[in-house]
Amino acid sequence: MSGPEDHQVVERHLRVLEALLFAASEPLDARSMLVYLGEDADIADLLERLRQRYAGRGVNLVRRGERWAFRTAEDLGLLLRREEQETRPLSRAALETLSIIAYHQPATRAEIEEVRGVATGKGTLDLLMEAGWVRMRGRRRTPGRPVTYGTTDAFLDHFGLESLSDLPGLDELKGSGLLSGRLPPNLQIPLPFDGALREDEDPLDPDDAGDEA
Repeated sequence: MSGPEDHQVVERHLRVLEALLFAASEPLDARSMLVYLGEDADIADLLERLRQRYAGRGVNLVRRGERWAFRTAEDLGLLLRREEQETRPLSRAALETLSIIAYHQPATRAEIEEVRGVATGKGTLDLLMEAGWVRMRGRRRTPGRPVTYGTTDAFLDHFGLESLSDLPGLDELKGSGLLSGRLPPNLQIPLPFDGALREDEDPLDPDDAGDEA
């Protein structure tokens, strides 16, 4: 049975998590926060308690992939949104490429081009990686070992998604104009995705930091 001391420990842990998350400039993973609590702390339970505590407030605790962050409540987002100027707004080609990667990852450049029906310039992929929404995952175990691409937790955070399974349906995405009607029949909604390399992928080579084969 839990007593006053246990309650005090839980409340202290919640305050520590609250402080860490408010001070963070980007979403935090559970392991990095556990360092401040001790290995015996039930971090999953604590985060859920904190999420419930903020559920009806102006800011909510949200999960973005495997990371957590405080974000403005959805119903207040439009009210508080300030004018933001993007120094490099995404082109239609970049938005379409991002959508294909999100739904078809891991995807190679050739696979992206097959879906779009047009060539994809390396600058488009570079722009998406510079924005922090796309990353090089590995290399496909096929001739030429092409680089595979996938989305990041920053992509989930920017678009307000907890996981890839929260992506809108393909019909909705096509209706928004982000994807054309030229879609292969095997383009599917992704299952919850942990980001690990798949059986047909090898790890990136040491010199893959900024180049693509």
